[in-house]
Amino acid sequence: MSVRLDKWLQVARVFKTRTQATKACDLSRVRVNGVAVKPHRLLQLGDRVEIEVFPDWSRTLVVRELAERPLPKAEVPRLYEDLSPPRPPRDSLERLRRRPLVTRDAGAGRPTKKERRELDDFWADLLGD
Repeated sequence: MSVRLDKWLQVARVFKTRTQATKACDLSRVRVNGVAVKPHRLLQLGDRVEIEVFPDWSRTLVVRELAERPLPKAEVPRLYEDLSPPRPPRDSLERLRRRPLVTRDAGAGRPTKKERRELDDFWADLLGD
């Protein structure tokens, strides 16, 4: 038996949706046995799947069981053996650096209510309030 990679990644709860799994494969963030693959790649038992989650952290999973249908959360860990290093702590300053700055064109008028909230949140996070 074999299963499509994007389906298995969703069933294994590596990605919340199959669309996210497909996009990660298309962006070459998923490798099977060291080779960047497309989402339609068929997985076999024992395949080593490497997923780049963040630029500084990637997960390594060894396929132990194949499933096409969603499973209860308690049964998901039996699908794979996790060889990943521990997830690094998230730096709040790094999170702010990744966030896009709120910009306005000159002469665009006053900010909308939504833009004002975004500006307030940005400054609150920046100043640590």
